[in-house]
Amino acid sequence: METSEFDYELPSQLIAQEPVEPRGTARLLVLDRKKQSIENKKFKDLLEFLNGGDCLVVNDTKVLSARLKGVKFKTGGKVEVLLFRRLNDFLWEALVKPAKRLLPGTKISFGGGELVGLIEDSLPEGRRIISFECEGSFFEVLHKLGEIPLPPYIHKPLKNESLYQTVFAGNKEESVAAPTAGLHFTFPLIEALKAKGVVFANVSLSIGLDTFRPISNSQIENHKIHTEYFRVEEDSAELINKTTEAGKRVVAVGTTSVRVLETVAFKEKRRTKVEAKEGWTNLFIYPGYQFKCVDALITNFHLPRSSLLVLVSAFAGRDFVLKAYNEAMKEKYRFFSFGDAMLIL
Repeated sequence: METSEFDYELPSQLIAQEPVEPRGTARLLVLDRKKQSIENKKFKDLLEFLNGGDCLVVNDTKVLSARLKGVKFKTGGKVEVLLFRRLNDFLWEALVKPAKRLLPGTKISFGGGELVGLIEDSLPEGRRIISFECEGSFFEVLHKLGEIPLPPYIHKPLKNESLYQTVFAGNKEESVAAPTAGLHFTFPLIEALKAKGVVFANVSLSIGLDTFRPISNSQIENHKIHTEYFRVEEDSAELINKTTEAGKRVVAVGTTSVRVLETVAFKEKRRTKVEAKEGWTNLFIYPGYQFKCVDALITNFHLPRSSLLVLVSAFAGRDFVLKAYNEAMKEKYRFFSFGDAMLIL
């Protein structure tokens, strides 16, 4: 399948540069796969489309203060580091700038020496393996010295970093990007959904760089997605399995939740179940994939040629999704991380 089939032209003014405020007031484009219908709604109207017993599965990852600015010990030259994959608490895979001048053996000072990095190894595409030294907790120092990285298409500074964290975010800072479909939820909406009988299950996926990168291969099938760490606890697996057994819907909040669910789903006596587990997933979902667990999806509008758009097209059909995107552009919906949302039934 040609990657160009997942391309579209988006007017730059439709790329949302900041979150809509107050939180939860975004628009919602509702797609019904059976009826092939498209409706314009508000995100708060989600209540109309969910029923008691349905299970919303959310990614509870928290965005890491992953962007560090420092200087080289020897020359004082400026350095920028973007952490994106934890190998252990003090060893990370990262993108660095300027990559050509940051070779193995280079020491970097952050915060006047409060944090020290040593480049251990070089990898392709400007990536490096970096070890860190500091007094006390690495994550406390990182939170103090680092910045939350925003997607490259957002050029306006974020006035409050909490706007790029979901209300579901736990205590562990694990991702370089927010699970953006979750940004629309507010505590009042969650309580209203619970009052209707909707239940919530948490999963975790540490979001990496692939969320920002277009597919570079001309053929979709040749794309290799980055490996990301996931976790599903026993209580969440049990709740999801009870939902399926009761004949209710499993509704994934975001493409990251989809990838976790489909990674841990399996067939048992002709019934789909999920298992509690953690590990690494490189599951790449593209048209032709047979979904095992997910019945409905809440997601934002994604970049052209992205693995996220390809996943959504696998779920709802490429032609229907691109038709919906054209409708959204016509109606001036806001696109990408801080944009509006879609509900696909």
